[in-house]
Amino acid sequence: MMTQATLGTKNFILERFPLDQKNRSLQAWDSADEYLIDYINEHHANCQDILLLNDSFGALACYFAKQGKRCNAITDSYIAQQATVHNLIQNNLNADAVTFFDSLATPSQHYDLVLIKLPKNLGYLSHQLATLSQFLPANTPVIAGGKTKDVHNSTSANFEKFIGPTHTSLAVKKSRLVISTFTKTPSQSPYPISWPIEKTDLTIFNHANVFSRDSLDIGARFFANYLPQGKKALQIVDLGCGNGVIGLQTLKQAPEAQLTFVDESFMAIASAQLNIEHNEPEKMANCQFIQGDCLTDLDDESQDMVLCNPPFHQLQAVTDHIARQMFKDSYRVLRPGAELRIVGNRHLDYHEQLKYLFGNCKLLGSNKKFVVLSAKKR
Repeated sequence: MMTQATLGTKNFILERFPLDQKNRSLQAWDSADEYLIDYINEHHANCQDILLLNDSFGALACYFAKQGKRCNAITDSYIAQQATVHNLIQNNLNADAVTFFDSLATPSQHYDLVLIKLPKNLGYLSHQLATLSQFLPANTPVIAGGKTKDVHNSTSANFEKFIGPTHTSLAVKKSRLVISTFTKTPSQSPYPISWPIEKTDLTIFNHANVFSRDSLDIGARFFANYLPQGKKALQIVDLGCGNGVIGLQTLKQAPEAQLTFVDESFMAIASAQLNIEHNEPEKMANCQFIQGDCLTDLDDESQDMVLCNPPFHQLQAVTDHIARQMFKDSYRVLRPGAELRIVGNRHLDYHEQLKYLFGNCKLLGSNKKFVVLSAKKR
């Protein structure tokens, strides 16, 4: 499914990635992308070297690559990188037209212009702005775009703190720009941060863009009561691992297990690795860490168990297509008789999806908000 997008004065074929077959109406761009493009064409048309932050599906990269600009992109998302390459090819552009950096990198070259799609996570924005302050030359324009509801006083305050003089634009199509110029001295990011899990000897480290970075989220807290135990050398996947706390707690209870941590977020994988290194250093040899699209990189019928707390949104869109892909991939990589065990919000229909795919689904536990479900591959 392809969606025709009009960005500025150019037409593009742009797709979300992976495509949600159930909800094909989801756009791979938004009005903030259009606002940024129009503003740059009017005020910074001569800029040649552009640094893009958080360009989710490559709308900005495709547009400026088509204009002959040299684009570099920083993202925390493996999926965003794949989407950008996919959409460049869809539009007959060179897949190498964009140079990628992960979210923990500090690029060394100079840029004429920095464009940011505002993340919802204010801590991640602080990290990004602090990182920019370490290498930007003086007077570099830094321009961000986002939905009006996501541009707050705290957003401008962060730009003022790390970048320099800042003002916001008028709202257009429910989007707004934050316009700044770099004049500050270099700052250090406050991340990663750490906190203890109460009633345990575990200390959790979180990079800036990891879900529930300040405390153990309530879903994971409930799921911890239903993790595997024993001395079998099981092959277990912590799928969508975040900071790896589920896999870490599993290692405490199943010390012979081989854990594979999988997430599409670079910061999540870095956090998970840091947490194993700090809390269970002797278990590092039992672990592998994969940045990828669900379980694409794992072999068929290679795993004894998959543990998962599926997301039900992609960026601003509420959708279950990521969970559905996780379930299908889990079925593929599980051995016959092996188990997918998940935690999810009660109102989601995961039990129906698991029954359809696996032919069975068992309720292991529930409270007012969450259920823990088990499905076995027959």
